Amino acid sequence: MNTVQRKPSIVIIGAGMTGILLAIRLEQNGIDDITIIEKKEDLGGTWRENTYPGVACDIPAHMYTYSFEPNPEWKHRFARGNEIQEYFKRVSNKYKVTPKIHFNEAVTESSFHNGKWTVKTSQNKTYFADFLFSATGILHHPAKPDIKGLDSFKGPIFHTAEWDHSVDLKGKRIGVIGTGSTAAQVIPELINTEGTQVYVFQRTPQWIVKVPDKLYSEKDREKLRKNLNIAKRFHKWYTKAVEETFSKAVIGKKIPHALMSFMCKWNLRFSVKDKNLRKKLTPDYRVGCKRVIVNGTFYPAIQKPNAHLITEGIQEITSKGIVVKENSSADNSSESKEKLIELDVIVLATGFHPFNFMRPMNLRGKNGISIEDAWKKKVQCYRSMFIPSFPNFFLMLGPNTPIGNFSVIAMSEVQTNYILEIIKDWQAGKFTEISATNEALQNFNAYLKKGMTKTVWVGGCQSWYMDADGDPAMWPYTWKQWTKELQKPDYADFELN
Repeated sequence: MNTVQRKPSIVIIGAGMTGILLAIRLEQNGIDDITIIEKKEDLGGTWRENTYPGVACDIPAHMYTYSFEPNPEWKHRFARGNEIQEYFKRVSNKYKVTPKIHFNEAVTESSFHNGKWTVKTSQNKTYFADFLFSATGILHHPAKPDIKGLDSFKGPIFHTAEWDHSVDLKGKRIGVIGTGSTAAQVIPELINTEGTQVYVFQRTPQWIVKVPDKLYSEKDREKLRKNLNIAKRFHKWYTKAVEETFSKAVIGKKIPHALMSFMCKWNLRFSVKDKNLRKKLTPDYRVGCKRVIVNGTFYPAIQKPNAHLITEGIQEITSKGIVVKENSSADNSSESKEKLIELDVIVLATGFHPFNFMRPMNLRGKNGISIEDAWKKKVQCYRSMFIPSFPNFFLMLGPNTPIGNFSVIAMSEVQTNYILEIIKDWQAGKFTEISATNEALQNFNAYLKKGMTKTVWVGGCQSWYMDADGDPAMWPYTWKQWTKELQKPDYADFELN
């Protein structure tokens, strides 16, 4: 009997949180033929890209760590971007992942032939792999608004994910388009910059909950350094707290949703004194329909004299600033007039394209099928990771992975453990190729759609949580249900060769 196990070759696209995790866990399982291809000059993914003022994680820091690598060095309950970037660098170096990373090299084409993936890059290099992982993240392609005259503005204009640190903001008139999670972090920093006038262009107000941002002193950190079990207990406690509140609230569990609604509405009522301003900041949809923003600085900042909340619709952008349409109420007329708000700088806090994933890479599966053809009608994956006709390919954190206000690190760890079970069976010679069946994909998406009806995402708002057809981009069930279903693969849902 042949007991020699096959050793797979692995290519991972992306050296962010998930790419680093995959390399560590694969090596721990005896797999060392690993190549990580990273398009930029450094690792860290979203925490390398986003350097805007105030950038922080809205998940408690001690929860936002690998389960096997607690971090006693966090300085805030909600870690700042540079802290998180340093954490991932430290972990990557400790586990000797960094030498496996090919920096400044973008994947241009990946194709499957005769049981192997061929991966071509911008450096004119070619790699071959038994398994291909896309660890490119969820939100990494900045979305620019479709506004007339966007390119005509004469001053600096940039997206929050492409922050131009060469621009001196002191004394400037700054326009911010957007009011989501990123905007809620960056707007207070701009308002608190010396001599600024900040104009916030709001299309849709957001629900905000305030959770105190505890500071961890050197004494606190030293205590955790000496006893990492304390940090592990923090991880466990925060995970349980988020699971029982935010994550259950958004899928329609009554008591958690009632609690979250009360916290958001109470925060708005007692944080914003001016009734007219409060009215403008009050959403007309259910709490949780859009991602609940965890923030304690936006409401105090937006009430300062140099802050201006603009709720009139944007007509166009000119060389001098932003033109809005003002409704005339002087004679009960339905007429409207245009008003130019002159600006020196425009910041686009307009989010990301949520369904791009590994694209624009040219990905081709069996018989030359392209990802564009596979996703022509809809972006879907079985178990968020598997695309029919794309054997031995895993899309990490794919569609329907996100779980309401939960840590993506925890999600990646569950997916990684699931995939390791598949690779172990491949090593044992049980199959050479594995891909989801079309039937399994259809059944999985019907299951998701059924669960969507009870969630708050159908609560009267537009968000990236649903696609254009109203199908879910999120996971509509509990965290426990998700982890339970990803314990072991059900091979009846796969095509094995």
